[in-house]
Amino acid sequence: MSYPHLLTPEEKLADAKKLLSLPRIVVICGSTRFMTEMTEADLRETEAGRIVVKPSGDMKSPHALRSDPVEAEALKVRLGDLHRAKIRLADEVLVVGDYVGDSTRAEIAYARSLGKPVRFTHPEADPDA
Repeated sequence: MSYPHLLTPEEKLADAKKLLSLPRIVVICGSTRFMTEMTEADLRETEAGRIVVKPSGDMKSPHALRSDPVEAEALKVRLGDLHRAKIRLADEVLVVGDYVGDSTRAEIAYARSLGKPVRFTHPEADPDA
C-alpha cells in the first residue's frame, strides 16, 4: 500500500509561490560595508523582474536604536534570525562584494545547506571556489 507523500514546509512554500505566480525571490547577502553595492544589486535584480530582500541597515553605523550596547547585541541576534528567514524564503542568494567575512560565510553555508543557489557579484570571493 502506498501512502500519500506529506509535503515539507519548504515544498508547501514552493507550491504556494507557484500558485501565486510569484517571480523569483533573491536575497542579498554580504558585508554591510557594501551597502551601496547592495542597493545597486537590488536595482539590477528588480529591473530583471525579481523580488529582492536584503539587509535593512548597517549595524556598524551609529543609530539611536543601537545606543545601548546590550540592546544593540540583542538586535544583532534578532536581525541575524530575520536574515536567515529571508534566506529560507528566497529562491536564490546573491552575495555582494569582494570580501566574505564570518557572518556572510555562515549565510552562504546556510543557504547551500538548504539547497539554495548562491551567486556572487565577485565569484573569486566564493569561500568554496
